[in-house]
Amino acid sequence: MRTALLSILLLTAGSMAVPAQVKQDMKNAGEDTKDAAKAGAENTENGTKKAARATKHGVKKGTHKTATATEKGADKVAGKTDTAK
Repeated sequence: MRTALLSILLLTAGSMAVPAQVKQDMKNAGEDTKDAAKAGAENTENGTKKAARATKHGVKKGTHKTATATEKGADKVAGKTDTAK
């Protein structure tokens, strides 16, 4: 009788520990998901900023090249006379 009672007690205590572990596992999974989403958002933000800086640099470089080429072209034509009448 004592053995049967002890067995029932151990089985009952063991089954009570399982839901607590499942709850903790679910909590950890939720935190992991939150952390992954946060890291993904930060990476997207950094990538967007990097792309914006690169675009800004490219536009400035292109504008400068265009201005320099226009100035060179104007200098080449400045000394020539217009012969077409």
